[in-house]
Amino acid sequence: MTLLRTPIMTAAKPLLPGLLAALVAVALALLVHLLVPALPAMTVAVVLGILAANLPGAAPLVAGVLRPGLHFAGKHLMRTGIVLLGLKLSLADVMNLGWLTAVLVVTVVLLSFAGTYGFGKLFRLRGDAPLLIATGFSICGASAIGAMAAVKGTKQQDTVLPVALVTLCGTLAIGVLPLLMTPLGLDALGFGRWTGISVHDVGQVVATAQTAGAVALSAAIVIKLTRVLLLAPMVAAAGLWERRSRNRLVRSAPTAKFPPVIPLFVLGFLITIALRTLGWVSPAGLALGNLLQDVALGAALFGLGSSVRIRELLHSGLRASAMALCAWLLIACLGYAAVQFM
Repeated sequence: MTLLRTPIMTAAKPLLPGLLAALVAVALALLVHLLVPALPAMTVAVVLGILAANLPGAAPLVAGVLRPGLHFAGKHLMRTGIVLLGLKLSLADVMNLGWLTAVLVVTVVLLSFAGTYGFGKLFRLRGDAPLLIATGFSICGASAIGAMAAVKGTKQQDTVLPVALVTLCGTLAIGVLPLLMTPLGLDALGFGRWTGISVHDVGQVVATAQTAGAVALSAAIVIKLTRVLLLAPMVAAAGLWERRSRNRLVRSAPTAKFPPVIPLFVLGFLITIALRTLGWVSPAGLALGNLLQDVALGAALFGLGSSVRIRELLHSGLRASAMALCAWLLIACLGYAAVQFM
């Protein structure tokens, strides 16, 4: 037993400082959200990570002893959080929307994805950035970015900018969308639908919709989770495309590694959706799952945020920021148009 345990403990030891720092950051983010409900805990976690990476006293620790654990959190705890996200989804809630609303939600997601990807190419963003930003903006924020990065084999450092942009624009929605409710002639139900179909991250949707009351919040959550449900087919499609692309390189690189069509953590996501839909998880289990999901995603987002260097972001991210704002406006307009038919 000792011989088996020693290598595991040896491998885990470098991770502990960074993981502990991430857990402390999650606790602080949840506390801030508790005190100021308008601030989503996941957004606060990203901001704390960015601050830790750029404040003079903390930056050396983040770049040094904490880095292995923070890197682990950004990759592996993100996948854990995606699996647990499925516990929020029940197919019965989606079916209760009606076929027209479901078709409109899918249409907006597809148009948002295509439009955002097109903006990414138009603004000449490099590598997988257009794909990752399009996935995050159209489906479910940082969780979707993490899932798509996994199936594409994108390096973790290349997910930092997309996560920062989806956080920026989602935070912008929290402040701007409630101001537009009356000028656009939306009642509470319409505003909730608009929020659910337009805002990126689940926490940001909740923070935005709750400003208009319980009716808006309920509508926003159901529509938003319907968008989240599209994560699995979108990732599967990307996996098939990636395998097809790599298949062309087999002759020149016969040892090339093929990505899975559907990663294991996405299968886990589908399984937890099934468990929730079948009612096989108790209310206590759902509450625990939600808490663990907050912890896992919060730690992952703190880890990703800690990779952001503000100087580098200002130097290379201005074009991407302009692109993200264009995409944000596009999705808000598409969402508003769809709400008129619901």
